[in-house]
Amino acid sequence: MQPDAEPSSGKLSLRGKTGLLAAIAVIVVLLVGLPAYRWFFLISVAIGIVIAGGLALWHKFRPIRETDVQNTKKPLGLE
Repeated sequence: MQPDAEPSSGKLSLRGKTGLLAAIAVIVVLLVGLPAYRWFFLISVAIGIVIAGGLALWHKFRPIRETDVQNTKKPLGLE
């Protein structure tokens, strides 16, 4: 069964750029409309940046070697 190349005209699809723009619009509306959400968003972004930085440093100084990987089979038989 082949998926349709063109989306049907009756469906609302929020994929790709349209979905990204919708997500940004929702965040902007919440940031403007709800003062408490500003603090939640700021703290969440700060925690995300700290964790991302820590993981980047961890993998910079301890790169994954092929011997560290236990299961060398491809998942689902993909090659």
